[in-house]
Amino acid sequence: MLAAAIAIVGGDGLTVSLEHISFEDVIRDAGVSRSAVYRRWPYKDLFFSDLLRELARGSSPAIATGNPEAIAGVRDALLAHIDWLAKPELRIALVAEVLRESALREFDTFHQSADWRTYLALHATFLSLPDGELRAEVQAALTESDRALMNRIASAYEQAAGLLGLRLRPELEATFSTVAIVASAAIRGLVTMAPANPAIATIRLFANPFGAPEAAYWSQPSLAVATLVLSFLELDPDIEWTEERTVQVRRALESEVWPE
Repeated sequence: MLAAAIAIVGGDGLTVSLEHISFEDVIRDAGVSRSAVYRRWPYKDLFFSDLLRELARGSSPAIATGNPEAIAGVRDALLAHIDWLAKPELRIALVAEVLRESALREFDTFHQSADWRTYLALHATFLSLPDGELRAEVQAALTESDRALMNRIASAYEQAAGLLGLRLRPELEATFSTVAIVASAAIRGLVTMAPANPAIATIRLFANPFGAPEAAYWSQPSLAVATLVLSFLELDPDIEWTEERTVQVRRALESEVWPE
């Protein structure tokens, strides 16, 4: 029996299942009449198909909205080390320091969120849905939802880079969307691995990989994201850093208005 089941899984893949959700429980919790429900969804499978579409659209607040705490954390890290801006080599280290804290926050958000586990599961398994309209719609919804998320992340990276006098390395012919996709892929991969390898969430390495004034404790997610992101960036040679620019950056951070 086990061998036969494994053979089926090997051929079809594991599928997304909503069997743990009781249709009757949903009706009760929604506080609507059964007659109204069955007029809208004559068969419960039709309801669960619509539910998959909604999940794929990223309708959960944890997916559809930004992360104010993470943004505040980035701002605090920049202000705490703003004196590093005066030296070109420390501007790179400052980006690394920001990523050291923000990447771990992002990993923890994904790792602890049931909404994100559902979202990532949909990405991993939607191809196991039967061929047809539902699978195509779920794919389209996931594509649109992920595009919106990547655009937000790319915009944040672009603003932070401009703020610190950095640019994308021109020889890579990359965009900030590329940076966002690669960095997010690293976080998602580690989140997927973490249930089987819990040490990913807890291991800390005391190191100084990016030339900061002193070593600090690095998580594996932070090391992964910082290494990837910094491989795309370099100091912008057209920007001459002055004390006045440092003052402008401080004012922008304190006023929560980041310059382009």
